[in-house]
Amino acid sequence: MPSIRAHALALSVAASLSLVASGHALAQKKYDTGATDTEIKIGNIMPYSGPASSYGLIGKTEAAYFKMINDNGGVNGRKINFITYDDAYSPPKAVEQVRKLVESDEVLLVFNSLGTPSNTAFQKYMNAKKVPQLFVATGASKWNDPKNFRWTMGWQPSYAVEAQIYAKYLLKEKPDAKIAVVYQNDDFGKDYQKAFREALGTKAASMIVIEESYEISTPSIDSHIVKVKSLNPDVVMHFVTPKFAAQGIKKIGELNWKPLQLVTNVSVSVGAVMQPAGFDNAQGVLSADYRKDGADPQWKDDAGMKRWSAFVDKYMPGADRTDNSLVFGYGAAQTMVKVLEMAGDNLTRENVMQQAASLKDFAPDTLLPGITISTSATDYAPISQLRMMRFKGDKWELFGDIINADVKAPD
Repeated sequence: MPSIRAHALALSVAASLSLVASGHALAQKKYDTGATDTEIKIGNIMPYSGPASSYGLIGKTEAAYFKMINDNGGVNGRKINFITYDDAYSPPKAVEQVRKLVESDEVLLVFNSLGTPSNTAFQKYMNAKKVPQLFVATGASKWNDPKNFRWTMGWQPSYAVEAQIYAKYLLKEKPDAKIAVVYQNDDFGKDYQKAFREALGTKAASMIVIEESYEISTPSIDSHIVKVKSLNPDVVMHFVTPKFAAQGIKKIGELNWKPLQLVTNVSVSVGAVMQPAGFDNAQGVLSADYRKDGADPQWKDDAGMKRWSAFVDKYMPGADRTDNSLVFGYGAAQTMVKVLEMAGDNLTRENVMQQAASLKDFAPDTLLPGITISTSATDYAPISQLRMMRFKGDKWELFGDIINADVKAPD
């Protein structure tokens, strides 16, 4: 018979081998379609052409950011293969392109696809396929609905939150104002318009004198602005995309009309909106933001913006720093890389979504001080803070405190 000591030794060796085996099992890499030992395929859709083509710079910035990451060794040793297609801001085209990404290119996830109508068109498809539709580049409140669409998550503050902030500002500063609302006749514009009306509450009926919509396909909104002016409102709300914000502000200036103007956060780019509108016409326009302005000298010594500036110098030489798409694309891409880093060697779609829903006080280089990204399994609204700002001279000036505007996901 073997001795007790020999038996104990055998048990100890067996236990050690068992631990090694289980440790090896824990360390095994897990992949879904689109991820390997060397590569992570990320899909994207942008309006590189069409009526919202000014946003195309976001996709170009993200491509450049991922190239920088790859040049520095990638994410946990894997290179990002960023595949981005043009949908011309057309929902049918977007559906076609996203199917190509998922079924032909076999991407792990679709990241920061732009536009409320486009993302709406393929949201059910993505959720049925259980492919992450991650950090979509639109502020529609519908992206914060993990109960019904757990594979879709937004990134920027919701349009509803923003509209509520503007309504609160006007109720406090101009409670007797006559307000004209100009909005894009799609999910994007209607989200703002509905939230703004609701936030004004019982005063909406007396304060709003006209709600004027336009189609995204229209070449110019000049005639809509002329119609609005005929009612002589004190305030004009521009719930519009960049091209039409520039047109609206410019036309109001040409009419020598001086209402208080508020413009959506997605249309505050100095280079793409304020400059084409004319700086003289843009004086005093209000908005709200969560990002630093890449052209504002107040951030010249900011550590995060120094990194952003070095990135632009090396990877996007000659880019217009007054176009805040450079800041937006960088911040979104940095958030995506953070999630992939957190996912480690478990690059399943399930784990990527789990990590995206586990961000805690993450601060991309380009967000305003004090504004951070946090998510949970029941909160798919990464950014829910803003500061009001006013256009003065050739740049935006922030004023007031950071406004926290958490909006709960639907039940």
